[in-house]
Amino acid sequence: MTKDHTYKVVTLVGSSQESVDDAIKQAVKQANESVRHLRWFEVDEIRGHIDNGEVAHYQVKVDIGFTIEE
Repeated sequence: MTKDHTYKVVTLVGSSQESVDDAIKQAVKQANESVRHLRWFEVDEIRGHIDNGEVAHYQVKVDIGFTIEE
């Protein structure tokens, strides 16, 4: 039998010089250091920083859901 859950959501902006994927991973990694029971993420926005005509940083706005302890 599947247990029902209630989730809370936090919004973070991950940043990386490497890629969008790495920016997501950075946000999840940071969230995991202070929030328990992470369950899912959803990318809301992708943007970046341009320096001298080149992409310098990728920035990803991520909603991260986690279950509330009973």
